[in-house]
Amino acid sequence: MSRPAKRLVIVESPAKAKTIAGYLGRDFVVESSIGHIRDLPNRASEIPEKLKKEPWARLGVDVDHDFEPLYVVDADKKQRVNDLKKKLKEVDELLIATDEDREGEAIAWHLLEVLQPKVPVRRMVFHEITKDAIDRALGETREVDQRLVDAQETRRILDRLYGYEVSPVLWKKVMQGLSAGRVQSVAVRLVVERERERRAFVSASYWDLEGVFDPGSFAARLVSLDGKRVAQGRDFGQDGELKPRDAVVLAEAEARELADQLAGATYAVRSADEKPYTRRPAAPFMTSTLQQEASRKLRFS
Repeated sequence: MSRPAKRLVIVESPAKAKTIAGYLGRDFVVESSIGHIRDLPNRASEIPEKLKKEPWARLGVDVDHDFEPLYVVDADKKQRVNDLKKKLKEVDELLIATDEDREGEAIAWHLLEVLQPKVPVRRMVFHEITKDAIDRALGETREVDQRLVDAQETRRILDRLYGYEVSPVLWKKVMQGLSAGRVQSVAVRLVVERERERRAFVSASYWDLEGVFDPGSFAARLVSLDGKRVAQGRDFGQDGELKPRDAVVLAEAEARELADQLAGATYAVRSADEKPYTRRPAAPFMTSTLQQEASRKLRFS
């Protein structure tokens, strides 16, 4: 008579492992990875000897070859990896039950890369630690989602590049102890570029004419003069120069003189178009829009 299949389940947290083991029974061995088992090297001693002389080894990212990352097993996780490898030799199947997010999916992928299992592997996920949820996860397993793994790897590489390359510039130029991140560094760059545009901006002066017909009824704007379009704000560039050549710019004196001349003219409506108009209510407030509206209407700060 053959023995029942033995399965190894790996989760992230030791506390989860203990609880889940109580639900699964004797045919399952539940262990934890205790978080990530591999990462980019944090110190020179972690870099493999054969790569120590590579110019990119300090970063842990080969920027000249598609930003290939160098992963090393954390020193405090080597014993954990050895223990998991021993457990894996005693089972018939591996179930990886790390969290269902970028980090959890990356941990699952790193476990497969390091453990190199020779037995069938399944990925299981659950969102609550109950017997029903665990049983359901066992029946709905899948493969590791490489898209989530790639997303986490990209985030990690960007963190390293900004942290190691941009932070030292801050120490020299601004203040010691500051750090640069992949999000705030880009945001600061956008603010700086916009501020440079603002400082380089050259204002332009133009006038237009608007007439009100049958007060309270409707208003009309002068759009052309002698066959040429009357320039509006959108017709000027950041340098204050007029962009279209077919537009005429009205100065104040010209606009006032033209207004006096047109005041006694006779006008007629040649055509009228009716179009349906839909106005949707404003979206519900979120924190940022609530603060903006409070500042605008109530002067809250």
